[in-house]
Amino acid sequence: MALASPYGTFRIPNISSDQVDGIGSWSTADLANALIGGVSPNREHYYPIFPYPSFAGMSIEDVRDLMAYLRTLPKVTGRPPSHDLFILFRIRRFVGFWKLLFFYPDRNEAVPSSDPVYDRGRYLVETVGHCAECHSSRNIFGAIKPSTRFAGGPDPESVGFVPNITPAHIGHWSESDIVRMLTTGDTPDHGRVGSSMAEVVTNTAMLPESDRLAIARYIKSLPPRRTPSP
Repeated sequence: MALASPYGTFRIPNISSDQVDGIGSWSTADLANALIGGVSPNREHYYPIFPYPSFAGMSIEDVRDLMAYLRTLPKVTGRPPSHDLFILFRIRRFVGFWKLLFFYPDRNEAVPSSDPVYDRGRYLVETVGHCAECHSSRNIFGAIKPSTRFAGGPDPESVGFVPNITPAHIGHWSESDIVRMLTTGDTPDHGRVGSSMAEVVTNTAMLPESDRLAIARYIKSLPPRRTPSP
């Protein structure tokens, strides 16, 4: 898969269990370093098109479970072409500088509230679901603008505008409306989600109902933010 961006085209890697072309030789620690630190087994910085700024909040238990699942996937040979980036962005050391400016691995460490459903939703939305990675606008360096977090932004693949999911835009949606959308793709306005969100719903539909409710509760709690101009 190729992902177009203002910086060039990124190629999605092989994460099958193939020992040479995939990640079959990785240890669980290698996966943790990638997800939580944005660093490859060769100690190279990953480009933040891989959403480790969100994954950085993952629990070690979930990283272990994820690796256990990845190891069950069949081996697939073959590697994608290299990233096709503009010359300036081919220098990996610049990614390390980007991290100094915009990577806050402790951001998702939340103090538990009195509502475990809300806490679960926060973890799913902010971390493993990485919803803000698409539902936000970015600055010229590709980092999320805090003032637009969850308020919508240009589709990362340049095929439209990802909607605002704060109460400023969907405040009339109930928790049950959000749960239904995450299950069927149907919105309370008699529409259906489209673009890459349709694929997201394919996955959220497989979550337990309790997780979809947790996501809905957290989404309802987001601060209202004005939709930025496309």
